[in-house]
Order: sequence, then C-alpha cells, then structure tokens
Amino acid sequence: MRATTTLSVVLLAAAGIGHSVVAGLDAGITRVDPFKDMKNRPRAGHGMNVLLVGTDGRDDITETERRRYRLGGTPCHCTDTIMIVHISDDRERASVVSIPRDSYAETPPHTDQVTGKEHSGHPIKINSAYAEGGPQLTVRTVENMTHVKIDHYLEVDFTSFMKTVDVLDGVRICTAEPLKDTYTGLDLAPGAHTLKGGQALQYVRSRHTDASSDLGRMKRQQRFLAALVDRATSSGVLLNPLKFRDVTRAVLGSVRADRGFGTDELLDLGRAMRTFSPSSSEFTTVPIGRLGYFVKGLGSTLKWDQEKAQRLFRALRDDEPLAAAGARPRGDKATRVDVAPQQIRVQVENGTRTAGLGKRVDAALAATGFRTTRQPVSAAAPSTRRTVVAYDPRWDRSAKSLATALPGSELRAVKGLGATLKVIAGTDFHEVRKVRAAQVEQGEFGVVRGDEVGCS
Repeated sequence: MRATTTLSVVLLAAAGIGHSVVAGLDAGITRVDPFKDMKNRPRAGHGMNVLLVGTDGRDDITETERRRYRLGGTPCHCTDTIMIVHISDDRERASVVSIPRDSYAETPPHTDQVTGKEHSGHPIKINSAYAEGGPQLTVRTVENMTHVKIDHYLEVDFTSFMKTVDVLDGVRICTAEPLKDTYTGLDLAPGAHTLKGGQALQYVRSRHTDASSDLGRMKRQQRFLAALVDRATSSGVLLNPLKFRDVTRAVLGSVRADRGFGTDELLDLGRAMRTFSPSSSEFTTVPIGRLGYFVKGLGSTLKWDQEKAQRLFRALRDDEPLAAAGARPRGDKATRVDVAPQQIRVQVENGTRTAGLGKRVDAALAATGFRTTRQPVSAAAPSTRRTVVAYDPRWDRSAKSLATALPGSELRAVKGLGATLKVIAGTDFHEVRKVRAAQVEQGEFGVVRGDEVGCS
C-alpha cells in the first residue's frame, strides 16, 4: 500500500513538472486554421480524431542530408501521407487508418490557394487537395469522404520526422526480406535494424522495394508507427518530464497544428500513453474496391470499397475497436501466399485461339484480388498449351504467389519486364484458385495490432 501510494505521488508530481516544462512550448507551435468557416460538418463522435498528414516539405534539410537520403527534386507541396488517428474516449486504444494518397476523391467547392480561382466540387487525387486548398481543403475532403469529424490537425514534414526519431535515439524495425530502393537509397538486409532519422525517412518513403508500390509503403509506415509507439512507451520517455519535453520540442518545433492542439491536449495524450503498449494500437488501410481506376486528367487512381469503408468509418465514429469491422468471414479456405494479390499488378494475354479466354482469366484474377489491367490482349503466338507466368526476377515472390493462383502454370523469368507481371493463358487453364497473404498485415486491409507488426 505504501509503495503504491508513493508511486501515485511520484506520477502526480511528474505530471505537474511535465506541465511546467511543456507549457512554454505552446507558443512555438506554428498554427494553421483548417476548420475556418467550415459548415455542415459530420456529427461529433466519442474519442478524439487527429488528421495526421506528412508533406514533402524539405526547406530545412541540409545539402548533405539531401544527397545522402536522396531528397533532391522539387517538392509537389502535396501530402505524401494521410492518416486518421483515433484516440478512444477511455484513452486506452489508438486506431490508425491510412488513406492511400492516390485515392479518387471529389472536393467540395473551394478557392484555389495558388491561382485564386473559385472551384466547384471536382474529381481529384486526395493527396492533391493540399496543393489546391491547403489544410482546410484536405480536412474538408477527408470529412466529406469518411463522415468522420476531425478534431485536430497535425502536419509533419521531413525535418520534424527526422528530429523526432533522433531524439528517441532511433527506432527498431525488423524485416524478413531485403529492402532496397534505388529512388530513396534504402538498403536493408534481412534482420533487425535501429533506424535513425534519415534512414527512418528512407524506410517510410520507399515505394519501389517491390511491386506493392504505395500500398506496401503504407504497411511499412504502419509498422514503423507501431515500433515508434513501442519505443516511446518502453523507454521511459513518458515518465521522464525532461525527456518528454525534449521529444515534444522535437515534434512541435517543426510541425503545424490547429489552434486547439496545445499543451493540455499534448499532456493528456502523454498521460494516456503511459499505459500504452504495442497491443494498444491497431492499424488498417481504407479498403480498396478498384485499383487502376482511370480518370481523365488524373490518370490512375484508387477507388474505395464503399460498403467496407462505411463500416470501417462507422466504427471510428462509434469509438469501437476496428478489429470487428475488419474481421474476415468464417470458412475462408484461401491458399496462403507470401505476397497479397492486392499488391500484384498483372497483364493478361490470351495465348490461344479461344475467343474471350483472356477476358475470363482477367476477370477471375481480379475477383481474387489481383490488380489486373482489365484490358487483356492477344499473345503474339496463339498456340500456348501451358499457362505461363512471366516475371522480372526482382519480383519473384510476387510471381510465385500469382502462380499459386493458377494451378499447373509455368514460371518464366524475363529480365527487364518490370513491376507488371504477365499471364499468358494457355489451353490448360481451368480455374483461378483463391489466395491471400500468409502474413496478417499484408494486403487484406484487415486490422492488425501493433504487437503483430513489430519485431518478435
């Protein structure tokens, strides 16, 4: 009893000291007003919803860092990352929903920040809403699509991300496969790695480690956030007022936030997270109904699965765990594969003289979840007996997963083929076998806990 009482006093004292050392940081936060003049907003739910966006801002990056971490080029002034972070009303659960940057969206009426031109609602990729109308249009577009009321807005750029990771002395992540991306310079061997700021930025930015592109990147971002939560809650940062101050200085010194996100809210979150563990966090991605949805003037976009997305966002509004919304149906007899079909791009060719075979194979693969082009073509030689899966050797794991869905097919390596795999349908084709990812966090857009994606 005496020990418990002493601990309670210490914690209360730490909270008091925490307020005194953090209160002065409030004035240093760059403020934006993403909720100005907003009307007809969604009803408020329980808990707190934070829209976390990552921009490609790099003004404070040094020349050395630009070269080392491949941060050259002209920024697009758009959002590389969009997440809704829901903190439950009892402060015992954090639910993170990633919104793909290429999601098809329709903006509400607004004024273009660059040209000053008045726009009615029009189609857009959701990451471009920031370039047209800044934080306000981003919030309005997200609210219109999700019907989730956003309570706070937090904007992180490259600099603030790197500073935050460095002040935590790095974040530990694990990978079962080598991760190499010539665009960002990421080069990780299989195993465990403690990533400091610049290398961590490479990890969460990489889109070219395999054929999964942006979907794979979102999974790595979720994995990294889980590891970040683990690092912050297991290292004593949230129980050490001075260390907590250093972390908040690193975070808030180079972010932008709404006017209502201040010291009290930060301390509230800090106190709540003292009891957090990786299992207290859950991650998911907005369910995608159609990949490669072409829109004139926009190019290829992603269309959400409206029914599943509505169920997901209803759970956020009602402050319920997302696991129930993302539960898989019973009796799932799909064969497990290394790479989820949703991460594999496929071009189908009809290698026979049977009319309509290409369309049939394309439709069957798409129904199983593969990202087909929906435009099958005729093969150069219409005399294929055994169905062929042609692939670039860099995407051999994806090829094996695709071949599993096509029983009896032949794997054929073709150097330089690129990220899109090719299926040449032969006369032996009879079915597409249902497959899904063996790893729980891959491709199904199901919900995973932080302890399921961290290092074991």
